[in-house]
Amino acid sequence: MMLDILITGGTGQVGLELARQDWGQDVTLHLPDRTELDISSTASVTSYFSQRTFAAVINPAAYTAVDKAEDDSAAAFLSNAQGPANLAEATRKAGIPLVHVSTDYVFAGDKTGPYDETDPVAPLGIYGASKLAGEIAVRAGNSRSVVMRTAWVLSAHRGNFLKTMLRVAAANPQLRVVDDQVGCPTAASDIAQALKTITLRMIADENAPAGIYHFVNAGEVSWCGLAREIFAMSKARGGPDADVLAITTAEYPTPARRPANSRLVTQKISADYGITPRPWENAVSEIITELTATVPQTAEV
Repeated sequence: MMLDILITGGTGQVGLELARQDWGQDVTLHLPDRTELDISSTASVTSYFSQRTFAAVINPAAYTAVDKAEDDSAAAFLSNAQGPANLAEATRKAGIPLVHVSTDYVFAGDKTGPYDETDPVAPLGIYGASKLAGEIAVRAGNSRSVVMRTAWVLSAHRGNFLKTMLRVAAANPQLRVVDDQVGCPTAASDIAQALKTITLRMIADENAPAGIYHFVNAGEVSWCGLAREIFAMSKARGGPDADVLAITTAEYPTPARRPANSRLVTQKISADYGITPRPWENAVSEIITELTATVPQTAEV
């Protein structure tokens, strides 16, 4: 049976990795750009779905400029809340599953241990609030939906912490990085693989588990600790290196507050979907290997 799967946000980190997955010969991926499909527009979504039939929709598309969102709340809510609401309505009418990507920023970050799916949500800023609104819209709009929260997304593509560290280190021998925010670095490729597993299961089984799930790579580290590991791995491959000084969040003020604790529990996704995350160190090593293998050492990475 041929399966057509719609993926939004195809030019983002997760979207690009979804396109790189081996889906098999019977799956056709549709990755429209915003001129073809604007999920924040009800008319655009309605028109797009009226012309095509899909087996499922995966929605990693999002407004992710965390600091900018504080002064641009309308745009953040349009993309992160209205967009998912439109997709939930369209997929419900089509009778197909919707798999939606969300974030650790729905939490306040003041819990002592890692967050599980039942913990109270309390976003600290506009970005987190808009993503929470999107979660609510998805779950209310389509009962055959999965909301997959993740955190600290890294890849060899687009902009992310890992690539920023390597770029800045090329011109700066010493960097100051926050050490009192702790989380779980997660490869976009691993997120894509988890989304693929969930989506194909939901297509094959109408009674597949639905609801909210957490997925991050195994282990935890601070931003400072992550930076030091990145440079250790980069140096071993002949790439950029720098000394990293630990600082506090108070010493690096930003327009939007970040959760001090972004750790997420992943037992539920393992139990329901058989997905067991690998250690974050393995994921980071793989990304750095890809970057150093494909980008000349003198180029910006």
